[in-house]
Amino acid sequence: MAERITPRNVNYSEWYINIVTEAKLADYSPVKGCMVIRPRGYALWERMQAVLDGMFKETGHQNAYFPLLIPESFIKKEAEHVEGFSPELAVVTHAGGEELEEPYIIRPTSETIIWSMYKKWIQSYRDLPLLINQWANVLRWEKRTRLFLRTSEFLWQEGHTAHATAEEAQEETLTMLEVYRRFAEEWLAMPVITGVKSQAEKFAGAVNTYAIEAMMQDKKALQAGTSHNLGQNFAKAFDVTFQDREGGQSLVWASSWGVSTRLIGALIMTHSDDRGLVLPPKIAPTQAVVIPIYRNQNKSEVLVYAQKIRDALKDKFRVEYDCDDNNSPGWKFAEWELLGVPVRIETGPRDMEAGRAVLVRRDTGEKISAAFDEIPSKLDSLFGEIQSGLYNRALEFRVANTVRISSYDKFLAFFNEGEGGFAECLWCGDGGCEAKIKEDTKATIRVLPFGNEKEAAGACVACGKQARHLAVFAKSY
Repeated sequence: MAERITPRNVNYSEWYINIVTEAKLADYSPVKGCMVIRPRGYALWERMQAVLDGMFKETGHQNAYFPLLIPESFIKKEAEHVEGFSPELAVVTHAGGEELEEPYIIRPTSETIIWSMYKKWIQSYRDLPLLINQWANVLRWEKRTRLFLRTSEFLWQEGHTAHATAEEAQEETLTMLEVYRRFAEEWLAMPVITGVKSQAEKFAGAVNTYAIEAMMQDKKALQAGTSHNLGQNFAKAFDVTFQDREGGQSLVWASSWGVSTRLIGALIMTHSDDRGLVLPPKIAPTQAVVIPIYRNQNKSEVLVYAQKIRDALKDKFRVEYDCDDNNSPGWKFAEWELLGVPVRIETGPRDMEAGRAVLVRRDTGEKISAAFDEIPSKLDSLFGEIQSGLYNRALEFRVANTVRISSYDKFLAFFNEGEGGFAECLWCGDGGCEAKIKEDTKATIRVLPFGNEKEAAGACVACGKQARHLAVFAKSY
């Protein structure tokens, strides 16, 4: 099956699209810029949903649902918000055969319609905090699209919270950023850098945006999740006030946060190889597949034994059983490698006679022989090794391709002449300097990473003025 996939070192973009389509995750749709998520891709999204939803509920959040259509006047109430999204808006002007009195916007995000409802629901400090999440689709009319990474319509979750104080809103913002970090690293085996965005890179309408950033195998950055402190901007726009404990009227403080099906793209580009998809066991919809190997004279016995192995595993693991007669074992091995299943369990006549099976790791290709009774514990152990191995491999790759740069000439060479990666540099904090860097190299500030404030002493990499921040620069998706 590898011949269906362009090698990464030949054309990385083609390699990525080949993985998405050949592993049956998604396909192009008749609607320009949109995708069809196929069952295997949607099963992966369902796994992500289930884990994240549990994490959200552990932190006190509840799910709700708000309309797809937003009155145009709502979008216009927050000036920075509408300016940031206006090029991407899709507008509904007619419905039911008639022109609408007021156009509707197909939601690019839901802050405005949600805050119009919060105005009705929040009267007193007793109504706070209000912690709501929505699983939904959104539409942003993208000019250049790529399956999962950037499509006009995509699936996501968006959390929207209301608080009595600025401190509570900030705590919420950072709490949810930490939820995203844990999910990315513990479930997706994807190491991330956490920090705050520059003002030029923040969400339209936010006071500050915080993000998790990951390095892909082509050394570009991918923003994998964001959490925004909205301050009182949307409360002001929609006049959302509450009676505080002292009896006065105060504006509500807010946060919003979200991740999307872009995480599937991030997962592919972090771990996969030239043979196909590679999935961490904790998030894989199918963790293992049992494949019987037989000749016609012993077919029935081997099938019974393989089924027995599957039955011994199915209550603890997510296991498939491939007894399809239409393809050879070799074809099946390659196909399941392409689909990214973490462990393949092979069993033939000799294995059956010995009461054993062969476990094959997708990440390394290593083969392990195990007795029937040992298979569940061996599989459990292998999953842990694969999960940590994928994380460590990705982390080592990021570390190896992250450099500290203090000279602008070296900075330009790193991004314009070399293969790139993450550049840790001192930055003065000036937006004009940041814009010049982007114009010269197409690299942007991904985050001002947490925990590096003391390292900001020195000169800005671009202008030589006194630095205020240590910044991570990279080209990005």
